[in-house]
Amino acid sequence: MTASTSHEVTQLLIAWGKGDEEAFKQLVPLVHTELYQLAKARLKNERKNHSLEPAALVNEAYIRLVDEKAVEWKNRAHFFAIASERMRQILVDHARRRKRKKRNAILVSLTEAGKQAVGFSSEIIAVNEALETLAEAAPRQTRIVILRYFGGLTVDEISEVLKIAPRTVEREWKSARAWLYSQLRNNEKDDA
Repeated sequence: MTASTSHEVTQLLIAWGKGDEEAFKQLVPLVHTELYQLAKARLKNERKNHSLEPAALVNEAYIRLVDEKAVEWKNRAHFFAIASERMRQILVDHARRRKRKKRNAILVSLTEAGKQAVGFSSEIIAVNEALETLAEAAPRQTRIVILRYFGGLTVDEISEVLKIAPRTVEREWKSARAWLYSQLRNNEKDDA
């Protein structure tokens, strides 16, 4: 995205935040490709037969973003930060629904039940629970993880969104990753 396009996105976001629905219509084509790439990157690491396609994830994110009436849009990075958080929530909600459906299944063989217990749904829910725990102790680190991992934002973009120094972002990103790794490893051991 060029600097002029980034500036145009910022202007459209501000207009949309003030209630200009036409601005949202103009904004969508400018951010769609980048949102699609973000969705594709998020789904790349998911299970092979995931029922959500990148386009569906982007569409669901648009639906949730349209409902963001209270957000005072600041710039392109802020928009992608919010969009990435919505995509994460969608994936977690999807995993929970999938897990709930599996629990409600009437006939499941023991072999199949074992496969389901260690499947994708459990993993994404475990990551989400770890992030919720981290949020209690270190909310800024949690925000950095969401923006960096789920949002694909650069250190400089996160620095801009959170109004902190890039070195602080790097330090807290490293610390949060180490904590999450440790937390998820401990959960794996507990489940074994």
